Amino acid sequence: MARGRYVRRAGGFQADRKTIVDISGTARHRRTVELRLLAFALLLVLAAMVLVDLSQPSLPVWHGWTLALVFASLCGAAHVAIRRWAPLADPVLLPGVAVLNGLGLTMIHRLDFAYALAAQQEGSPAPAPDAPRQLLWTAVSVALFAAVVALVHDHRKLSRYTYLAGLLGLVLLVLPGLLPASLSEVNGAKLWLRLGPLSIQPVELSKILVIVFAAGFLVAKRHLFTSAGKQVLGMELPRARDLGPLLVMWLASVCVVTFEKELGAALLFFGVALAMIYIATERVSWVLAGLCLFVVGCVAAYTMFTHIQQRVSTWLDPVGTYDQPGGGYQVSQSLFGLGTGGLTGTGLGQGRPDLVPFAGTDFISGAFGEELGFTGLAAIVVLYLLLTTRGLRAALAARDNFGKLLAGGLSFSLALQVFVVVGGVTALIPLAGMTLPWLSYGGSSLLTNYLALALLLRVSDAGAAVDHRTRAAAPAPLAEAATVLVGRLPQGPDVT
Repeated sequence: MARGRYVRRAGGFQADRKTIVDISGTARHRRTVELRLLAFALLLVLAAMVLVDLSQPSLPVWHGWTLALVFASLCGAAHVAIRRWAPLADPVLLPGVAVLNGLGLTMIHRLDFAYALAAQQEGSPAPAPDAPRQLLWTAVSVALFAAVVALVHDHRKLSRYTYLAGLLGLVLLVLPGLLPASLSEVNGAKLWLRLGPLSIQPVELSKILVIVFAAGFLVAKRHLFTSAGKQVLGMELPRARDLGPLLVMWLASVCVVTFEKELGAALLFFGVALAMIYIATERVSWVLAGLCLFVVGCVAAYTMFTHIQQRVSTWLDPVGTYDQPGGGYQVSQSLFGLGTGGLTGTGLGQGRPDLVPFAGTDFISGAFGEELGFTGLAAIVVLYLLLTTRGLRAALAARDNFGKLLAGGLSFSLALQVFVVVGGVTALIPLAGMTLPWLSYGGSSLLTNYLALALLLRVSDAGAAVDHRTRAAAPAPLAEAATVLVGRLPQGPDVT
């Protein structure tokens, strides 16, 4: 009887085919989850818009359902871009951003009603509504988002432009401070660049560029930060000659405070740089050195600059400085609104957020706190926390150091910015004068944060793809290996 010799092996073609099927199935599942979450988010936005319309009198502003439908089409376009060019990306990031952007658009729409009603009562012409402009900026931001997702096939290629990104980021950071006040100053802060009817904040884009620079620099020069130094209390402190990059960021932050009178941007840049250094080195000594520089800078800034002293005085006693120029009027009005809202809020369209100056930009969290209460404001903060954790998850899943630092820096900048803004509005810390990502009115902020979202999704997609390839390349268990006939032994009495 003929006997055959059999071996077990995982065929290369079968493994590749299985990998393709596995990746395709995962991609479809993630995009399906994203689509369902996105539909739920858009239903929330539509309900909020309609609720605002029903609670307000008929005024010459856009209808909420029109804004919601156009916004839904933009979110659908973003979903199609992800499905086409980043199918394995995190399915939670886009729906979370859609909720924030949609709620921000709703509050801006609600404030348009309030300003139009105030103008009608005063007998003056109604101001141009801000909600359509915000929707236009959203469309431009989604177009930029889709372009980045489509063109940046590999986020690691950004590391080739490390020093160019750093130079451009530094130029954009200090440029408003060097320009005349007529071209750059708004409400005492020199953060703007006015180009005719168009005004942008270069500091917003410089945030992304500085994070790209820091990620590339830390990957290339990691040995500078891991060199052993003197031991103090059981910790290895960095060597003095290795503190150069940290000192550069510290000096840049001091320049921002000095020439642009902006405390929030300086805190954001220095904090993000310090966090990325810690992610790259895992050394607490760098954090301690950075905190020491931060304390020295705060004391020096408070001693030298009157606008910093005014910010601190307003923070310590907002009601006492209520009537002073540049005093605590804004913070006091915001705190009164938060107190009026209480736990559950007055309801959308039922409060008076328009009494707070800049309610659609710096103080939009106070407007939500009044009309949605502590519960609604806490839900918004939790949503930001969810986006931060998903970004950090993408950083952990990245298989390259540049991707880890890039996603980690973007995620930490989001968390720090939310803390600075909400902390300032609630008088937990001095007011910083920054906007909430995706929520506040402003084209520069929307463009920058949608760019950050695109980079996070690209890192997430690359990490998931590498994970699938790694698992496919692993040897298959013997019980799951394919059985293949590779040859027959000759017949005869001498065969052993």
